[in-house]
Amino acid sequence: MSIGLSELEIMRREALGELRKLGIDPYPPEAFEVNVNAQDILNNYERDKTSYKNIHFAGRIMSRRIMGSASFAELQDSTGRIQAYINRDEICPGEDKTLYNTVFKKLLDIGDFVGVSGYVFTTKTGEISIHVSEMKILSKSLKPLPVVKRDDEGNIYDGFTDPEMRYRQRYVDLTVNPEFKQIFMKRSKVINTMRSYFDDQGWMEVETPILQPIHGGAAARPFNTHHNALDMPLYLRIANELYLKRLIVAGFDGVYEFGKMFRNEGMDRTHNPEFTSMEIYVAYKDYIWMMAMVEECLEKVALAIHGQSTVKVGEQMIEFAGPYEKLSMYDSIKKFTGIDVSSMNEETLRATCKELNIEIDATMGRGKLIDEIFSEKVEEFLIQPTYITDYPIEMTPLAKKHRSQEGLVERFELFVMGKEIANAYTELNDPIDQRERLEEQLLLAGRGDEEAMAMDEDFLRALEYGMPPTSGLGIGIDRLVMLMTDQSTIQEVLFFPQMRPEKKAKQPSAEDFIALGIPAEWVPVLNKMGFKTVEELKAGNPNKVFNDLGGMRKKMKLEITMPSKEAVLEWFS
Repeated sequence: MSIGLSELEIMRREALGELRKLGIDPYPPEAFEVNVNAQDILNNYERDKTSYKNIHFAGRIMSRRIMGSASFAELQDSTGRIQAYINRDEICPGEDKTLYNTVFKKLLDIGDFVGVSGYVFTTKTGEISIHVSEMKILSKSLKPLPVVKRDDEGNIYDGFTDPEMRYRQRYVDLTVNPEFKQIFMKRSKVINTMRSYFDDQGWMEVETPILQPIHGGAAARPFNTHHNALDMPLYLRIANELYLKRLIVAGFDGVYEFGKMFRNEGMDRTHNPEFTSMEIYVAYKDYIWMMAMVEECLEKVALAIHGQSTVKVGEQMIEFAGPYEKLSMYDSIKKFTGIDVSSMNEETLRATCKELNIEIDATMGRGKLIDEIFSEKVEEFLIQPTYITDYPIEMTPLAKKHRSQEGLVERFELFVMGKEIANAYTELNDPIDQRERLEEQLLLAGRGDEEAMAMDEDFLRALEYGMPPTSGLGIGIDRLVMLMTDQSTIQEVLFFPQMRPEKKAKQPSAEDFIALGIPAEWVPVLNKMGFKTVEELKAGNPNKVFNDLGGMRKKMKLEITMPSKEAVLEWFS
């Protein structure tokens, strides 16, 4: 008796044992050769019936209609669902009907994987189906899937919809809610479209270190770790920028990387501590050229996903074909607040933040104060693709000084639906200027700014060997996929988002039940009925529990005294 298992889980384990007694391996090692999928059959059978006379199909049992000597089952593979017709005498041509009467009807369950061979036909009701001539168990499911009911109009009832459960158990989510697979298929297409576009330009995909001795390339708090053999601290990368720039120094004209970044920061609807970024660096270009490249690239992505450049996101129709609106950082703040911060010093900015009810702290320098004003008072209004350009120099230590405006750098961020999805610079390639900027970051770190950049002497040495004029770009892939698939949370576009530790269920204790006056010999019976804890029992119906106890006593042939109805009612008082 396994107290931690529900009655259904126990029954499945018993069925597993029965299969093995029959000499059937419920987890066979040999391959099952598949030559067709559900989508292929449903899309092409009617116009090419001769190609589906000898098929081999594998998938999960998602529903069954068991009748006498013939039954129907709905099988699901990675492409969809299709009906299978199973006839006893077809799969059991000899005298022994065990495979149908015992295995299929009694020992198989919803969620089990089976392989079937046969041919495709159309039923009298017009449904394309597989007529099964052979069937093989491929994997026995020991946990029952949630039952998701759909009516003829496609409406879903009793769905597996709790977001926390869906994200924790994505393997269950995508099995019973296969429509969500489209999000991840589109995610793959977004990345492949961008990769194809970059490759066509002659730029090379590369890989750079994830474990780095210095956390550089962005203003963010890193994850710390330690390498035992070298006895040195390492960091999970917050960006790959400085390594990609080293490759530009090495003589590559264009390099890009799709990769995971890690930032030890807060989590919300648009932030996950582990996220995917694409960064690209192209020699002899500037941020003005990069704006045009981004517009062309994102239009191609929209066309690949939707067949048009306009994408519906929430209630908005977003146009990804360029040109996009451009606003400088200072002008955008002035436009939405009426305040000109361009000439304000740190003290005046602090007073302005206070007037605007923006929360700040003592570690923030001039650049961060301006960024807070922008984040709080401007971002939400940037719905259509908009470039925010020409940032204060304090905000961007890796970008080149503006060619014509003192105190600014040549940088843009692309905002869509109030969120930043891209960041680009005309890259700073003056090693002396770069050292001075990083030294200023050290001063901010000394004030307690955990996001300040670290000094990277090797990167500075690389710049001293000479880096050509370069433009660099980073795009948040997760946020871009959110836009392209009309999702409001980053968790929906990640297979396995970061979650808080799962609360462990209270381990059932016989003593808890006995304390209610329940005889010890009846505790395992209640557990088998699915009541793992006293709380679950008390949530039940007392009269039904009493009736079910009698049924279990008979079913299990128990020679123990049946409690009176009055005694059972006392358990719930």
